[in-house]
Amino acid sequence: MPIHIRVPSRISAAGTKPKIIEEFVGRVNSDTSAVSIARMRSPAGWVELGQRPEFDEFTVVLHGTLRVTHQAGTIDVNAGEAIIAQRGEWIQYSTPNPEGAEYIAVCVPAFSPDLVYRDT
Repeated sequence: MPIHIRVPSRISAAGTKPKIIEEFVGRVNSDTSAVSIARMRSPAGWVELGQRPEFDEFTVVLHGTLRVTHQAGTIDVNAGEAIIAQRGEWIQYSTPNPEGAEYIAVCVPAFSPDLVYRDT
């Protein structure tokens, strides 16, 4: 039988400013470990610590610009664009522009603080 998810769970976010994470599917909201799907809303100037996660992350930007810094440089992902960050590679997310960013993140397997390996 299909599982209807009526509301997401709010999850605390890492980073320099308050960021809203609403998990629809994942370890918290649906007890799903295979995949997580969350809507993110990051304010202007938000920066997350670098990380080397043990999951693939597929991100679609809905509004604004998400900056993705990696070992070889930086990519600005604008509204209507997507990026794939592969497990094991170092990345850092930020939203440098005044409008911040809203995006959907899909992690396979599901996001877990134990799998993200953030920089200290």
